[in-house]
Amino acid sequence: MNIVRRTLDTDTDTDARLRETADERGQDVAEDRRRLDAFERTRTAVPLDDVKAWVASWGSANELPRPASRKIG
Repeated sequence: MNIVRRTLDTDTDTDARLRETADERGQDVAEDRRRLDAFERTRTAVPLDDVKAWVASWGSANELPRPASRKIG
């Protein structure tokens, strides 16, 4: 299996919003592992470009809805 690690640079406001969302959902390392296992089984995920566009739209007049997952790879 090939592993690809992606790093997303964000401003401090966006980072705070992302951390707040994770805290609200009570996510931890075990949740990350469960999601990775699910992805490896289904190959269903939200493409990074969709996430970037969504995050970039936050606070704008044209804020995008949360992107949907789909089959990738």
